[in-house]
Amino acid sequence: MTTTWEMPRVNPIKAGGGDSSRDGAASLISEAGDDLKGLPADRVGPRGVDAGARDVRPLGSRIARTNPGPSGLLDDANRAIIESLQRDGRLPYGTIAEEVGLSEAAVRRRVQRLREAGVIQIVGVTDPLQLGFHRQAMVGVRVEGDVRLVAEKLSELEEVDYVVMCAGSFDLLVEVVCEDDDALFRLLNDSVRSVPGVRSTESFVYLKLAKQTYSWGTR
Repeated sequence: MTTTWEMPRVNPIKAGGGDSSRDGAASLISEAGDDLKGLPADRVGPRGVDAGARDVRPLGSRIARTNPGPSGLLDDANRAIIESLQRDGRLPYGTIAEEVGLSEAAVRRRVQRLREAGVIQIVGVTDPLQLGFHRQAMVGVRVEGDVRLVAEKLSELEEVDYVVMCAGSFDLLVEVVCEDDDALFRLLNDSVRSVPGVRSTESFVYLKLAKQTYSWGTR
């Protein structure tokens, strides 16, 4: 899947004139009581849930102390859910519920909201080498004209899996996945360099992967 990324631009004003961050936080507060429904009675006390949970404060008090982020959805409970899914995207909702101290239904509802808002995606990440793609490279692209138009064109190429607009020596960084060196050469010569606006390219061929992680937590 091809991804074009640039610094997110969030319009905080919704169609109805409300503040999306404030509305999102208000929505979370309104759900705080419902989130505890379904928990055994002995796990719900004056502080919300038992000491075996990761955070025993009631959800309402957590929201008041936490920056909800641009989406208005990042209270402490959602952050804990996201971090659990970053470790293992196949975790059952029941297991996550035990970790964060919510009901299973509440976790399911929160994950759905996070997915709909584009905060998280749950996908299968594959190893290109084991699928027959033996050549990966990062291509630095210098552009003349509108960088966004070139990024859009490069994103349409099947071999491109990542496009980012950046500052520095290059205008774009483009990650490509190919079957072999011949396929990489054809991609660069016939496809990338023929895109209008591409002034020059420099390729950085991957020799060995030292680290790749998706568990960077939340802030």
